[in-house]
Amino acid sequence: MPTTPRPASAADRRLVRGAAVVSLVAMAACAQVPAEPEARLAHEQTNDPAEPANRVVFAGNQWVDRNALQPVARAYDEYAPDRVRVSLRNFSGNLRAPTTLVNDVLQANFDRAWVTTQRFVVNTTLGGAGLFDVATDWDLPAHQADFGQTFGVWGVAPGPAVQLPLLGASNLRDTAGHVVGFVANPLGFVPGSAIQTAQLAGTGVGIVDQRARIMPMTDELEKNAIDYYATLRSIHAQRRAAFVAEGKAGAPAARTDVGPPTRAPAQEASPPSE
Repeated sequence: MPTTPRPASAADRRLVRGAAVVSLVAMAACAQVPAEPEARLAHEQTNDPAEPANRVVFAGNQWVDRNALQPVARAYDEYAPDRVRVSLRNFSGNLRAPTTLVNDVLQANFDRAWVTTQRFVVNTTLGGAGLFDVATDWDLPAHQADFGQTFGVWGVAPGPAVQLPLLGASNLRDTAGHVVGFVANPLGFVPGSAIQTAQLAGTGVGIVDQRARIMPMTDELEKNAIDYYATLRSIHAQRRAAFVAEGKAGAPAARTDVGPPTRAPAQEASPPSE
């Protein structure tokens, strides 16, 4: 008698995701790139074999950005008081601290991991669940780390450029980092709807806040760039290369996210693109 296929379990789904991530990372690691630093960076800025398809996705991302995200971000920038914006930014950043900590450890950046741990404890308790950045005043500066950076620290090459729906400019290595970051977010394993709600709220606030902060720069780039897509692709490659170099250096240091976007404007909520 024919047997009924067994429904995929959660473990099966995690195995499939893990296999996909391993394949992506292996492909990126095997990519041939120039050894000379300047030639390597030039290669990474233009390595876009799927450019026609990427431009189609980019156009869709731009439509969403102009018609949905930008109006909200402009209203947020105009009407939300500075003090409120800073507190919401702190809250969103504090929720990213557990992921930063995991990547600090995976990169063997233990000094940075200790700073991240202290920041999270101080800001979550004395900082009112992260609304106030008490830790910076205590000489515990913020930094960021993600799985795309970790793969880069481990020596995985960026691979070809990828334009992700809604998430924007990325590359093969950072796309794998996105998948791992989604599956392995430490807060995702904490039971309770309150944590999940806080994560969703923090992510949404982070997206809107970051879009508002980079609005002047993206407006200027879009107005003056000969090829806006290629310009953002180049900026993304440069900033991600610098981000990986920072992870390799491993020194605890303050970091800001007010430069040109590392991804398409519609998705910039976290560092320089994982």
